[in-house]
Amino acid sequence: MNVSEPADPGLLVLAQDFREALRHSIYLVRRLDADGELSAAQLSTLKMLTGDGVRVGEIARNLGVRVPSATEQIIKLERAGLARREPDPSDSRAVRVTLTAAGRAAVDAANERRNAVMAGILATLSADDRAALAAALPVIGKINSTLQA
Repeated sequence: MNVSEPADPGLLVLAQDFREALRHSIYLVRRLDADGELSAAQLSTLKMLTGDGVRVGEIARNLGVRVPSATEQIIKLERAGLARREPDPSDSRAVRVTLTAAGRAAVDAANERRNAVMAGILATLSADDRAALAAALPVIGKINSTLQA
């Protein structure tokens, strides 16, 4: 990622505050499904597999771990019947990891639980706060797009 350093000291303060808010939000999201059968890391991995699946190296990059650690996670998900490895149709040397029907059901159930918990949290906010949050989502989406490039 090639992002230039901001010249404005106010941007550095905003960046720090935003990163801290995200860090706390990550902790909150990880606790949303504390009663679920899968860990936050397992759910994150399963969510990556929607669509046509993902290569192991990409899973490792997205999780911020090395390929052997991602492979261990994938093996656990395979043993649980939630994911499977198959040849990559575009490169016979590569492997893609895809969701099984049980994996899709697990992701859907976790999403429903997490959304219900988050909706309860958001219900405690004022209408103005909820509107401000909704207005910020496209900006957060732009930031996420920049970081994925």
